[in-house]
Amino acid sequence: MLASSSPRRRELLGILGIPFKVQHADIDESVRSGESATAYTTRLAREKAETVAPSHPRTPVLGADTTVNLGDEILGKPVDPADARRMLSALSGKTHQVVTAVCLVMDGHVHEHVETTDVFVRTIPPEEIDAYIASGEPMDKAGAYAIQGGAAKWIYRIEGDYFNVVGLPVAAVWKLLQSHTVQKKSLTKNLPG
Repeated sequence: MLASSSPRRRELLGILGIPFKVQHADIDESVRSGESATAYTTRLAREKAETVAPSHPRTPVLGADTTVNLGDEILGKPVDPADARRMLSALSGKTHQVVTAVCLVMDGHVHEHVETTDVFVRTIPPEEIDAYIASGEPMDKAGAYAIQGGAAKWIYRIEGDYFNVVGLPVAAVWKLLQSHTVQKKSLTKNLPG
């Protein structure tokens, strides 16, 4: 069971060839005062998995959360175009970190992993930022951009897992599932329909 409604996570988990179902976890995603990007994403991934797990007691549940970290600022999804412009302007010409936490809840046990990728962004002209915002793509993305989309032209280097920047560190998830003996059919086990 994937405790996320993200279409990108569905696509990436599908790469592993593991059948799964999706259930959205309705949680408060506000950043707490003084919370680091790692603590924030870890907390949300765990809350997502633990919110869904009671409805499916014999099924492994995977929660995940991704955020962009620029210095001490956590950049989540923009609330409006002005917020997207602020985020993209802040990322322009700088290096930032994309942090994704994954949490597997299975048989009452919690297993977690955090992946961090450094992303290097060229200076982005204001007119390119405006055109990108007008496309609508940044509005549901952490940090207001999609590396696999229109923002690809601004990213000249990454250090770490590319899929982590998209929204799910595929190799780390595979290792997590394998190390806790989740079989291919397990993510849909005991689910109706």
